[in-house]
Amino acid sequence: MSDAREVEDVAVTPRTSGAGLPVQKVLPAYQQVANQLRTLILQGDLAPGDRLPNEAELSVRFGVSRSTVREALRVLASRDLVETSRGVNGGTFVARIQASKVRDYLETSLGLMTGAHDVSAREMLEAREVLEVPAARLAAAHARDSDIEALRRSVEREKGSTGRERKFEEHRTFHLLVVDAARNQLLSVMNEPVFVVLRARFLRPDIEPEFWAKVDDDHEEILERIAAGDAAGAGTAMREHLRRLRPAYEGTTEEMP
Repeated sequence: MSDAREVEDVAVTPRTSGAGLPVQKVLPAYQQVANQLRTLILQGDLAPGDRLPNEAELSVRFGVSRSTVREALRVLASRDLVETSRGVNGGTFVARIQASKVRDYLETSLGLMTGAHDVSAREMLEAREVLEVPAARLAAAHARDSDIEALRRSVEREKGSTGRERKFEEHRTFHLLVVDAARNQLLSVMNEPVFVVLRARFLRPDIEPEFWAKVDDDHEEILERIAAGDAAGAGTAMREHLRRLRPAYEGTTEEMP
């Protein structure tokens, strides 16, 4: 663990003095301690489930007060990096991040960014294509019989559904099942927030029934490609489908490749 001198050497926020000399603004001690512990966690020196030394030990190792250590741990806890439990076996432990928390964070962040017009519908649709086309290829390679059956049931429900909300929910289910069939949790974590925010922010309210009928046909083709183990064909079918979906979203009049 780093000693107090190393803590004092940590600095951020470069700035230039009035005389033109490059200087660096020193962070508060608690932030420097939090930054070093965060680095140890991200580098894997401290793994999920590991118990951190207690406040007294950390205070000695960093050469700071216990109140400084306590504030540093509060910073890490606010970022879901550590968690504290009471009792005989209690203490502060490196947290194990749940995929659902990451999805929620991404969904909230993307919602705020689109609301502030920092991210456009075009960018969201391009990102979705980057994620879902490879997912369709992976699904063709890794899908199990249960995945294929779930996709078939989804397509059948979609064909029998009516109304904008019900149609979109079945549409969403199909796409989530394709990503699940890819057997790559990271793709699922990244893709679902994009899908949710696209619907909330950009889905047009005036989509004709004929449009959804074409969506049903596209999904059936994607399903058959995946069921046949045709990775290239599944990827191509998904790409064409996503590009046909563009008119369903507002703000996509910008030229897209």
